[in-house]
Amino acid sequence: MPSRHQRALDRHAETFVLDVPREGDGGSVVADSRLDLGAAFGRQAPVVLEIGSGAGDCVVAAARQHPELDFLAMEVWRPGLAQTISKAVHAGVENIRLVEADAAQALPLLIGPDELSEVWIFFPDPWPKKKHHKRRLVTPEFAQVVANVLEPQGVLRLATDWEEYAWQMLEVVNGSDQFANLYGAGDGFAPRFEGRVETRFERRGNRADRPVRDLAAQLTLK
Repeated sequence: MPSRHQRALDRHAETFVLDVPREGDGGSVVADSRLDLGAAFGRQAPVVLEIGSGAGDCVVAAARQHPELDFLAMEVWRPGLAQTISKAVHAGVENIRLVEADAAQALPLLIGPDELSEVWIFFPDPWPKKKHHKRRLVTPEFAQVVANVLEPQGVLRLATDWEEYAWQMLEVVNGSDQFANLYGAGDGFAPRFEGRVETRFERRGNRADRPVRDLAAQLTLK
């Protein structure tokens, strides 16, 4: 990674990156590794989780705009974590914490029931080849994981520029008995979420003439 990002990681990781126990050399998060979010942020406030935060554009902008909220980001790409730290320091925001982890494996271990107000999954890896669709993150099984960690009336927000994946996401939301599609009266897709800043993934989709679709679903059952 660029030296400036490595410096940001070296200087500020202790502040922003949460240390979680792992199996082996940087492997999966071990069981019983529950995070204490109140201790991590030093206060009690609603927590928004962004899964796959990339270079941190969205989560840093949101943290700057909403100092009353806390933002947790899960990302497996270390250079992305470093860029997020660099942007957070530059923006002067302190209400962000990062976890280097695969959310599919780590989320049910690290976060307890009812601890999150929202979960954001923007532009997850589409795994476009049919034989790889099983690797996609947004599935009925993962929707259940999200439902378990959201507080009552919590919100799941999704976005993708891959049409076929968008319809799969819509099926997951509409097929869940724990989520209500907040825009189910129309075609099911939501207007562009105003809290989602444009990232390179969205720009890439626009250049390829792939329309971006948003979804928003609210937890209805606990």
